[in-house]
Amino acid sequence: MKVWLIRVLFAVIFTTTTSFMRPFGLTPPGAIAAGLSLSAIIVLFELSIARSSSRTLVGAALGSLLGILGASLISTIIGDMSFLSAQTTTFLQVLVLATMTYVGFAVGISKGDLVNLNLGGLIKERRGSGLSTKILDTSVVIDGRVADIIETGFLGGWIVVPEFVLRELQQVADSSDSIKRNRGRRGLDILGRIQKNGEANVQILNQDYPELDEVDLKLIQLAKDLGASIVTSDFNLNKVAQLHGVTVLNINELANSLKPVVLPGETMSVFILKEGKEYNQGVAYLDDGTMVVVDNARRMIGKNIDMQVTSVLQTTAGKMIFGRTQADVSDSRGDFVSRKVSRL
Repeated sequence: MKVWLIRVLFAVIFTTTTSFMRPFGLTPPGAIAAGLSLSAIIVLFELSIARSSSRTLVGAALGSLLGILGASLISTIIGDMSFLSAQTTTFLQVLVLATMTYVGFAVGISKGDLVNLNLGGLIKERRGSGLSTKILDTSVVIDGRVADIIETGFLGGWIVVPEFVLRELQQVADSSDSIKRNRGRRGLDILGRIQKNGEANVQILNQDYPELDEVDLKLIQLAKDLGASIVTSDFNLNKVAQLHGVTVLNINELANSLKPVVLPGETMSVFILKEGKEYNQGVAYLDDGTMVVVDNARRMIGKNIDMQVTSVLQTTAGKMIFGRTQADVSDSRGDFVSRKVSRL
């Protein structure tokens, strides 16, 4: 509201000045029309700049400084144009000065919410210590595993939680759906746990992007502005952020990379939990959730057994391990020895 009041005030002052000075020999009504038209063009130009990102605005500020230097030179040239009347010359010089002053002032007010002392301290500290910045999204907070990763020290540097992520968590926690409500409350508890960790440098950031509706797009823009990476477990956000050139740390990929490597011929102990899809199969699960299918283990449901890995299958859903019981292995070895003896 304050910004629009300044815009209207600028248009009134600019139009009034134009009507009094009457450049190019315009009549009073023509000068008023010209003043209104030019002020409208300047306001539209300012609105287009206001939609730009913080990084773009920094570049625009540097460009404005160069523009002011250029404007001073142009004003000197305009003053030397003898074919222009004194009123027209003064008007053009005032036009250059008013445009520069207004655009810089109005854009500065409209982007005032992006000026954050904590953000400045964050960037200064990050550059000084050489630590990188990670931005947590809503999915990874609700997931909860990120708290364990931070506590182990594998996720160092500054941990940034944007205010719009907190708002989304609160909306989920206030949902009428009990499942969503529990997920939201879990996410808030995880954030509290991360903040209580003395080793974690956690920063709640008030920076927002009102012109962007989706939280994922806000996260990507914030990561670009800070030069940070996004920590997520969301597959779609992972792909979109990579298309925008933003570094993504996906904890699902981290979990897959930490799964133990199992080779055919190895022996492992598993607990047969249920029967498999095929005849006489038993199914077990490792601690990381990997499915283990054991032949001839249906009768051993509810027992711990030793099995030998025969093959490993990597699917889109994860890794599957196939094997057979040690008894089957012993029987096969016995049959092999018997056949060798009979041949002799």
